[in-house]
Amino acid sequence: MISPGLTDWLDRHSGRIFILPAVLLILVFSIFPLVISAWLALSRFKLGASGYEIKFIGWLNFKKLLFGSEQFHFLGTFAGWSFLSYLLAAAGVALLALGFRRYVTRGHVTFFGSIGRLISGGLLAGIILLFASTIGEKGQIGSLSTTIFYVLLGVALQFVLGTALAFACAQKIRGRTFFRVTFFIPLMVTPVGIAYTFRMLADMTQGPFAPLWRVLGFGDFAWASNPWTARLVVIAGDSWQWIPFIFIIMLAAFESQPRDEVEAAELDGASALQIFRDITWPSVSPVAATVVLIRVIEAFKLVDLPNVLTNGGPGIASESLTLHAFIEWRALNLGGSAAIAYMLLFLSTVACVSFFNFVVEPQRRARA
Repeated sequence: MISPGLTDWLDRHSGRIFILPAVLLILVFSIFPLVISAWLALSRFKLGASGYEIKFIGWLNFKKLLFGSEQFHFLGTFAGWSFLSYLLAAAGVALLALGFRRYVTRGHVTFFGSIGRLISGGLLAGIILLFASTIGEKGQIGSLSTTIFYVLLGVALQFVLGTALAFACAQKIRGRTFFRVTFFIPLMVTPVGIAYTFRMLADMTQGPFAPLWRVLGFGDFAWASNPWTARLVVIAGDSWQWIPFIFIIMLAAFESQPRDEVEAAELDGASALQIFRDITWPSVSPVAATVVLIRVIEAFKLVDLPNVLTNGGPGIASESLTLHAFIEWRALNLGGSAAIAYMLLFLSTVACVSFFNFVVEPQRRARA
């Protein structure tokens, strides 16, 4: 016989009790790989005649990435600073100074807020100095800088094009239903399929655009042998896949904005630019910030396109951090692979948390 007190307790907590098994299962499958990979990141995995051996070596795997034999692969090859390096460093210092000045003058300075901004600012300063030190004539950026390049340029390009297409299809134009379906198709193709498609399209000798390349004088140009063109082709393929995602989300945001505000502005004689700047964009900006955050998280995990398109080449020029970790894993360097994965985890976590706190949350508060 169940006591009345226990029955009341079960009734009050029935929701938590029913969901507890699923939560525990998810935690087990999430925490166990995290713990094992942390142990591998601090160890050396070695095959032997009688099996394998895992030896604890502390921070040696991380030391090799940052200061040792793998520094050129992870951070890149350092060179003397050029004019572009000084320009990039000056722009970064100005950006950091402006951000901290706005935070201080706003009058809501807190301890944890200051710590968070110091972490975010320190990471940003380190990234700027890394780019400035490796983009010189004799320098070579590593997989860390390549990943950041994919994230910054790729997500910016995808957001601009996806938002522009969504805004156009939200207008009363003929055939917009056809365009909506057409723009959504690339999202249903697998990343490997897209990689092989762009590998074929970018073939300047036998691809479908080969005659056009020859007419334009690019027939003898080997894009895969140039580091920057190889990276740009990877970004082009990634953008073709993910622009539809931003398009469909932003289209829903544009079509859900209140029409009465727009109609009132039109009656008052406001131009289309004024309506977009003062009414449309403020109403969709929280959605825009959220969709960019989602894409940033996904962009940090890019692996299929550089693996199939360029195999990380030329050399290691187009390797992302995920591909770098996969190559190390394939070479049975499980400790080094786990260390790279944890460096990626730290980078993506700080970047995404900073973006959420400094961009997404203020947009939500302003809308509320």
